Amino acid sequence: MSTGAQFETLDYEIADGIATVTISRPEVRNALNRAVLADLRGVLAAARDDDSVGAVVFTGAGEKAFVAGADISQLVKHNLHTGLESQMQRTFDELESFEKPTIAAVNGFALGGGCELAMSCDIRIASASARFGLPETTLGIIPGAGGTQRLGRLVGVGRAIELVLTGRLVGADEALRIGLVTSVVEPEDLLAEARSTAETILTKGPLAVRLAKIVIRSGLDADRTTGQVVERLAQSLLYTTQDKAEGTTAFIEKRVAQFGGH
Repeated sequence: MSTGAQFETLDYEIADGIATVTISRPEVRNALNRAVLADLRGVLAAARDDDSVGAVVFTGAGEKAFVAGADISQLVKHNLHTGLESQMQRTFDELESFEKPTIAAVNGFALGGGCELAMSCDIRIASASARFGLPETTLGIIPGAGGTQRLGRLVGVGRAIELVLTGRLVGADEALRIGLVTSVVEPEDLLAEARSTAETILTKGPLAVRLAKIVIRSGLDADRTTGQVVERLAQSLLYTTQDKAEGTTAFIEKRVAQFGGH
């Protein structure tokens, strides 16, 4: 296992093609502040430039929280200019558009910015003890790091409005039922499940995985005809690749495909 790059507020480890990013501020339930956001951008850059990394798992230190929202000691100082600068929203946009697969392993509270961080990942796996929520209206503000947009796309507009306006928390089972997460496991199995999911993805054609992310996400904001045109173009490109040749040949020869890299 490699420790990878070093960060002030995150632990970053690489093993078998999977980078694990642990937000490590357990004394404040891993709350997000400017230093964490800067480190998140740094870790994305490090993982993007590292050919040994094929997928990234995000989790939080300790058992109580994934990320329990923004750091309120900084939030009370936010003003018009802070809102327009929107470092958290920009960071999560970068995470959502990250080229390699991302998985949130949610262990405990994922509130406010923590929920928004999880929603920015491609896949969300929850511990049975996880709780999700966007309680910003309690503070007289709204979710401002993409939460008002991503939540509705995951759980439907009506449910998203109810959750944002009430600020109520959602347990792991309800999160699974409404589509906020893809699976729920016991706390002791969380990271193993996240790694297993990442390992499965890493057995697939890396170019297909990358283009599938692009096509799915770009299609969400387009009409179906446009989305299918993008899909057709991506498929046409993949038909020309060594990945496609290897994948189809391996299937015919009844062997495991050996793709060239992440």
